[in-house]
Amino acid sequence: MIIKIVVLFLIGMAVLAMFGRLRMPKAGRRLPGVCSNCGRYKIGKGPCPCTQGKK
Repeated sequence: MIIKIVVLFLIGMAVLAMFGRLRMPKAGRRLPGVCSNCGRYKIGKGPCPCTQGKK
């Protein structure tokens, strides 16, 4: 009986996740604070070190 409840719960969570991806397909794909050029994490508000040398 408990296994049946757990399986139904997991199926329900999977269905909710699918509908969530349909409504907002690009949500959560890009991490904030990541450089778009090199992909490194940016610390602070300044530019990424990979773009400082290019002028």
